[in-house]
Amino acid sequence: MSELALIDAGGANLGSVRYALERLGVEARIVRDADGLRGAQRVILPGVGAAAPAMALLRERGLDVALRSLEVPLLGICLGMQLLFDASEEGDVACLGLLPGTVRRMHGSAALRVPHMGWNTLEKVRESELLDAIAMPAHAYFVHGYAAPVTADCIASCTHGEAFAACVQRGHIAGMQFHPERSADVGSRLLANILRWDPEMKILA
Repeated sequence: MSELALIDAGGANLGSVRYALERLGVEARIVRDADGLRGAQRVILPGVGAAAPAMALLRERGLDVALRSLEVPLLGICLGMQLLFDASEEGDVACLGLLPGTVRRMHGSAALRVPHMGWNTLEKVRESELLDAIAMPAHAYFVHGYAAPVTADCIASCTHGEAFAACVQRGHIAGMQFHPERSADVGSRLLANILRWDPEMKILA
């Protein structure tokens, strides 16, 4: 059984994340309920869609409680990262509460399109082993209309009208607002770093 659990939370990016992991030589097991997390040494929560139905699905399957009690590395991708926070304005929903802060709607203008779609620049905010071998500024691919604030947990930010958290890490919890599976070499390296990450030792194995 694979030690990497990939949660099926109804997101359309599940297959592309799985394929990106396969390109790195890792076969993830697809998990659809809390029991599926047993024995996992790493967990990835991808997501595309809206916060409220995604949280409803996690609660229905007991995954909300299981994710809060995890002691192994957990990575949230796109919507999956937003669900790590206390709450989201999207549907005014309480999220997992693993990271402090509220995910808020991005504001566009005639010159600034929202949802934020396409390539944009990552800027390092603080040191993290998850950014190992990533030359900053780097570029990643985004698709989102809501964003998390730049807090003490932010390790890389991005700006689209205003700065927001592009990559976060607190203890064994990490998140990427962008899509690493669509972010070419930068995304591949970030996923590889997650697969080697030992947050207790603060090193890459």
